Amino acid sequence: MVAPPERPLIELIKATKRFPNGSGGVHTAVRDLAMTVQPGEFVSVVGPTGCGKSTTLSLVSGLQRASAGQVLVEGRPVTSIPDGVGYMFQSDAVMPWRSVLDNVASGPRFRGASKKEAREQATDWIARVGLAGFENYYPHQLSGGMRKRVALAQTLVTNPRILLMDEPFSALDVQTRANMQDELLRLWAGSGAAVIFVTHDLDEAIALADKVVVMTAGPATVKDVFPIPLHRPREVEELRLTPEFVQIYREVWESLRVEVDKTRQRSVAHV
Repeated sequence: MVAPPERPLIELIKATKRFPNGSGGVHTAVRDLAMTVQPGEFVSVVGPTGCGKSTTLSLVSGLQRASAGQVLVEGRPVTSIPDGVGYMFQSDAVMPWRSVLDNVASGPRFRGASKKEAREQATDWIARVGLAGFENYYPHQLSGGMRKRVALAQTLVTNPRILLMDEPFSALDVQTRANMQDELLRLWAGSGAAVIFVTHDLDEAIALADKVVVMTAGPATVKDVFPIPLHRPREVEELRLTPEFVQIYREVWESLRVEVDKTRQRSVAHV
């Protein structure tokens, strides 16, 4: 007997989000989004600037409610922040008045762990992200890459089953960014967490993901979904030099380029 297919952990079914535009009208950020994410799947989302990629994360996280359509987690409508969601933003969410240890321990403490338990969990994750010895440092004493490691430990210390990442490495230099990409893959491997990773960097999207979702020019909808049949584990810098990676890049870029051109033409028309 054939086992039934596993139900997606995350489902967007004709999901639409509209906002008041400040002049009495309505702005549609995303429309009729159709997307699924399986448990343990890494999905990258790319699209033109301002098309609604971050809005998609907000719908899944429960920070925003869909204006129409459905957003489901484990088959249930998202009406508030679902349990087990970790969110890593483009800007660091570290608290400048707290040490590295207390920043990372804040998540477990919020979820009811004792101070001792929270600090033990935080110490473990600080070591996992390569910051052992920096527990008592403060954010202003750290480099940009080190602060990202703190933010990653903050996000992962609660063992999220859904990890939402909104251009988390975009402000880093090229070398540090590549290191953080490798770190993310290492820490995510075996975690079972489903990831939705928003990025403007197509190299990054392909190197990290099991599939890449291409969104249209705003108001965004899903245009194409590309499976990424590259073996894991992956070394990001080495992977980018392979013929397989280059071929996938060409295919995805051909789809994305059309939408980027549309956005650029709209910008010129409004000047």
